[in-house]
Amino acid sequence: MNCFVTGASGFVGANVVRELVARGHRVKVLVRAGGDGRGIADLDVERVTGDLSDGAKLTAAMGGCDWCFHVAAAYHLWMRDYKPMYATNVLGTRNVLEAAGRAGCGRIVYTSTVGCIGVPEPLPDGSILPSNEATPVSAAQMGNHYKLSKWQGEQIAFELARKGLPVVIVNPSGPIGPLDVKPTPTGQLIVDFLNGKLPAYIDTGLNWVHVRDVAVGHILAAANGNIGERYILGNREGNWTMKQTLEVLAEITGLPAPTREMPRAVALAAAYANAAFSFVTGIPPRVPLAGVRMSGHKMWFNPAKAIHELCLPQTPPRQAFAEAVEWFRANGHVKS
Repeated sequence: MNCFVTGASGFVGANVVRELVARGHRVKVLVRAGGDGRGIADLDVERVTGDLSDGAKLTAAMGGCDWCFHVAAAYHLWMRDYKPMYATNVLGTRNVLEAAGRAGCGRIVYTSTVGCIGVPEPLPDGSILPSNEATPVSAAQMGNHYKLSKWQGEQIAFELARKGLPVVIVNPSGPIGPLDVKPTPTGQLIVDFLNGKLPAYIDTGLNWVHVRDVAVGHILAAANGNIGERYILGNREGNWTMKQTLEVLAEITGLPAPTREMPRAVALAAAYANAAFSFVTGIPPRVPLAGVRMSGHKMWFNPAKAIHELCLPQTPPRQAFAEAVEWFRANGHVKS
């Protein structure tokens, strides 16, 4: 297949490109001028310089492509001005999907996030039933600008699918693994652990998934996904508390895991103080308020639909963490 990929310099995007190339697909990528292309620097792909705002250029670049993967997104938990993030995640999404439609792409895969899916609520006995694609959710539940902007982008994807565009939506959970160049906020957790910068933890939970499985899930969604539907790209064994996550990292690395749980009130107070300091200085907060607010829920998800309908692979999360640790150590993220 001839494939077009946005966001190829990002963590998920770079892995999507690598999996496409490994399967013999021809790949064209959209890259920003001056963008960080380390994740795909060694790959034989066609590069088109541009951005998400130029619909005509996007349409021309996608000419002859069978599949379009719109992976690009602005992922920030704090910004002084959030308008650029909405321009990328909302207006940019419309531009890319409509351009893919005009170019005649047979499948258009839009990368959303599990942040757009309702979070699970505790049952009467205190247990938690992981959310799935049908869990009710609304814009009012999007508790920060990143989630709200992605929610609005996802609504555009649904709208265009209803109008006849062959759009399939994928919702990755917490991807980890190689090529997390920046790193992402989830990757930063591992880097901070390796550098001894996690004195305490918050009682929260995430669904961890190997980034390679997420990348393969994109390709499977293009080949087998149902138009107008969404698929959680996660791991059925990946619903871990933060305490469990840090214990696994300790076992992998031999480093001590923090044993002190930070009270939520203390974390919120620190986050508010950080937010005020960041607004004055422009320096991103060490403890983003949006992140602390999200931690109030155990963000556990059920990927059964993607496993059954797409045959989503299920690499053990422990292996994903081990590969991430190895990659961060080999690529200069760990201080001696």
